[in-house]
Amino acid sequence: MAKKKKTVSIDDLKKNEAPATPQPITETLEKNYMPYAMSVIVSRAIPEIDGFKPSHRKLLYTMYKMGLMTQQKTKSANIVGQTMRLNPHGDASIYETMVRLTRGNGALLHPFIDSKGSFGKQYSRDMAYAASRYTEAKLDPFCAELFEGIDKDAVDFVPNYDNTSEEPTLLPTTFPNILVSPNLGIAVGMACSICSFNLSEICDGTIALLKNPKATVERIMEIIKAPDFSGGATILYDYEQMKKIYTTGIGSFKMQAKYAYDKKNHSIDILEIPYSSCIEAIIKKSVEMIKSGKLREVSDVRDSIDISSSRLLTFELKKDADPEIVIKKLMAATELENNFDCNFNILVEGRPMLLGVREILLEWIKFRTGCLTRELNFTLNKKEEKLHLLLGLAAILLDIDKAIKIIRNTADEKDVVPNLAAAFNISTIQAEYVADIKLRNLNSQYILNRVKEIEELRADIADIQDKLRDELKLKSVIIDQLKEIKKKYGKPRLTDIIDKRTVEVVKKDEIFFENYNCRLVMSKGGYFKKISLQGMRSGDEQKLKEGDFVIYEEDTDNRGDVIFITDKCQMYRVKVADFDLSKPSQMGEYIPAKLGMESDEHVIACQMIYDLIPEHHLIYIFENGKGLRVPMSAYESKSKRKKLTGICSSSSPLIAAFYEKEKPIQIFLRSDMGRGMLIKSDLIPEKVTRTSSGVQIMQFPKKNGKLELATDRIASLGADVSKCKKTAIPSTGSIINQISFNF
Repeated sequence: MAKKKKTVSIDDLKKNEAPATPQPITETLEKNYMPYAMSVIVSRAIPEIDGFKPSHRKLLYTMYKMGLMTQQKTKSANIVGQTMRLNPHGDASIYETMVRLTRGNGALLHPFIDSKGSFGKQYSRDMAYAASRYTEAKLDPFCAELFEGIDKDAVDFVPNYDNTSEEPTLLPTTFPNILVSPNLGIAVGMACSICSFNLSEICDGTIALLKNPKATVERIMEIIKAPDFSGGATILYDYEQMKKIYTTGIGSFKMQAKYAYDKKNHSIDILEIPYSSCIEAIIKKSVEMIKSGKLREVSDVRDSIDISSSRLLTFELKKDADPEIVIKKLMAATELENNFDCNFNILVEGRPMLLGVREILLEWIKFRTGCLTRELNFTLNKKEEKLHLLLGLAAILLDIDKAIKIIRNTADEKDVVPNLAAAFNISTIQAEYVADIKLRNLNSQYILNRVKEIEELRADIADIQDKLRDELKLKSVIIDQLKEIKKKYGKPRLTDIIDKRTVEVVKKDEIFFENYNCRLVMSKGGYFKKISLQGMRSGDEQKLKEGDFVIYEEDTDNRGDVIFITDKCQMYRVKVADFDLSKPSQMGEYIPAKLGMESDEHVIACQMIYDLIPEHHLIYIFENGKGLRVPMSAYESKSKRKKLTGICSSSSPLIAAFYEKEKPIQIFLRSDMGRGMLIKSDLIPEKVTRTSSGVQIMQFPKKNGKLELATDRIASLGADVSKCKKTAIPSTGSIINQISFNF
C-alpha cells in the first residue's frame, strides 16, 4: 500500500528558515551595486585611450586573427561567430557593433571594416541593415595602423572569459584614434560623447605636442580647427564655446544641414545633415508643420536618397514660396539644425577621466611611447638573440672541417652540442644552432653570407638602444609614423566651418508668425475669443453663459499683445498670436485657467496693445468711490514680463479698469444707493506713482456706500445716462432708480 504524502504548509517552511538579517542600504550599494557600476564603466560603455570599447576591440582583433587583413571577404555571420570566443554577449550585439564600424554604414570618417551588402546608414533609424548571413566583410587596409606591433609585445594580453585564448587589453594604434573615431556611450553615473576630428589635423596637432609638450590650447586650436564628421554638414563656430570643449572636454556646438535650391523644379534639396540628426525625425516634424499650417509654403517632402547619396531630402515648394523663408523655418523647427553635446570621458589605465583635447593627446603620446618602447625592446631582444647565434656560426668559420669532424666522431648524439661548445668556446645555444644547420649548408659561402649580417645586426641594435636611451629620438619615430599616416590616409575636411557671428539669428516667433485681421472679445465671466474677421458672418451673436456680458470688443490684428487686469491688482501680458482662433458660436478660452490665476482671482478688464506708450493711461476705479489715472510708462520693465503684481493700490477693492489712449473716454459709475454719474476720464488727475490710493470721484451720503458698477461701454447700457453727466469731481451723482439697464 502506497504511503500517503505528507503535505507541508508555507508556515512550516517559514519556521525552518533562518531569520533575515537586516542590511544597511549603504552596504548593499557598496557590495552589490558598485561592482556592477564599475563593470559597465570599465568593461562596456567608456572607450580606452586607444579609442575603442571592449566590444570594438574584441571584434577587430578576432578579424585580425582570422587573417582578414589580407584574405577575401567572408560572411559577417562567420565573423560574429568567431568573435563570440572573446565576446559572450550574443550575436545580435556583436553584429550591431560591427555594422557601425563598416564603410557601408558611414558612421566613421575612416571605417575599419570594408563591407559588402546593406549595412544601413548612420543618418537613418529606419534603413535597417541586412542580416549577417547576407553581408560580407574584411578589415580595411587602414586597420594596419591599429595592429602595428601587436605581435611584438606592444601591449598586454589577458585570458578570454573561459581561458581558452588570449586577447589584447588595448590596441597599439599608431595615431590618436580616440579623437578620430566618434564614440557615444552611457555607463552608470557617467556617459561619454566624443566627436570625431580630421585625421590630418589630429596628426599635425599631435606632432606639435610631441615637439613642444607645453603648447597651449590656443595653439592646438589653430591646428585642429574644429570637429569633422563623416556626414559633413556645417559647424556654426563659436570660439569661446570651442575653447571650452578643447580645455575641459565638455560643452556643445551647433551644426546646420547643407542644402541647395533647385530653381528648375522650385524645390530645396537637403544634401547633408548634422551627425546627431536623422532624416525620419526631420520628415515627421516637417509633415506636422505642413498639416498645422506652419509650413504652408511646402507642398511635399520626400526621402531622396539614391545610390550616389548626393541628396537626402527634397522639399517641393508652392508657386509663390520664398526658399529663404522656408529654410529658416526648417532650421528653426527641425533637426536640420542641431547641437552636438561633447563629454570627453575616457579610460586611462582603467580610470575614468574627463579630459580636454590637449590632455587626451598628451595621454595618447604617453600610451604610444610605452607601446613603442615595448616594441623596440622586443625587436632588440630578437636581434640580440640572432646576433648571438651568428657569432657562434662565425666561430666555426675558422675551421669548418673541425666542426664536421667533431660531429662525425661523437659517438652519442647528446654529446654533439657540448663537444661543439667546448671545441669552439661558444655557448650551448650557439652550438645547438650550429648543430641544426643542414649538411648542404655547411659550406663557406653560406656561412660567409650569414656572418655578413652580423655588422647589420650590430648597427640595428645600436640604433635601437640609442632610441631607447633618448626620448627625443623615440618621439621622432612617432612623428615619422604620424607624417606617414597623414600622407597615406589623410583626407580633406568634410564638415565646413562658418563663424557663428556671421549667421543671422532667427527667432521662431518671427518666422512662424502669421498676421491677419481679427476681433477680440472679452466677457465679464472671464471668457476670451479671438475671431478671424473673414470668419465673421453678418448677424452672428456671441455665445455667452447665462447672465454673462461682453466687457471688451475690438477689431485689430494678430501682431500685438493683450493685457488682462484682475481684481487682485495684477496684470498679465500675453501675445495675441498665442490664442487659437475661435468662432462666435463658441465660448472661447477661460482666461483664469489659461493664465494660471488664483482660484478667487477674476479678470475685470483687458486691452490689446502693441507697446507701452507713455502718453496712454490706465484708469482704475475702486469700490470706495476713488479713481486712479496712471501713465503706461509706470509699467515699463527691462524684459516683457508676463505677470506684473502691485499695479495699483489694494486699499480698496478694484472693481474696474480702463485703457485711455490719446483722447479722454467717458466712464459711467453707479453706486449701491441708486445714484450714477457720467464723467470724462481727464477729470481724474494723473498720478506718477501707481500705488497711489487715488482721488475721490463719487461721494456717498452715507459712510457705508460703495460703487457697484463702472463701465466705458455707454452704448450697451440700454438707457440714457446723459442727465448724469458731471464736469467736476467729487460728486454725489444723480438718482437713477428709474433707469433700466441691459446688464
